[in-house]
Amino acid sequence: MERPFRFSKLLRWHALWFSTLIVLAAQVASAAPLDDAKSAGQIGEGVDGYVHLVDKNAPETVKLLVKDVNAKRTEKYAGIAKTRGAPLSDVAALAGAKLVERAPAGQYVLDSSGKWRKK
Repeated sequence: MERPFRFSKLLRWHALWFSTLIVLAAQVASAAPLDDAKSAGQIGEGVDGYVHLVDKNAPETVKLLVKDVNAKRTEKYAGIAKTRGAPLSDVAALAGAKLVERAPAGQYVLDSSGKWRKK
């Protein structure tokens, strides 16, 4: 009995991981303004799966971009969470870990303690 449960759990984990990768790939298509703001040090990725303002004095367009990107991410994470029967926070955290890991050198990332660091 133990083996089927573990196998099932492993399949769900892989499905969740694959779904998260699809979400991340879909975001690449509209990433130019986001990448520009990241490169300028105005925003950065957080381990929670969302972008955050690094520069609180960033232009209003950047602040609106953060809200828009995070709203779209929440919608996508919620869809994956519902489909996979996983908590939204787990889906977001999995995506966040990958986004932070993939952030290029010179960009800011927000760690789990709430501190910014430049990669």
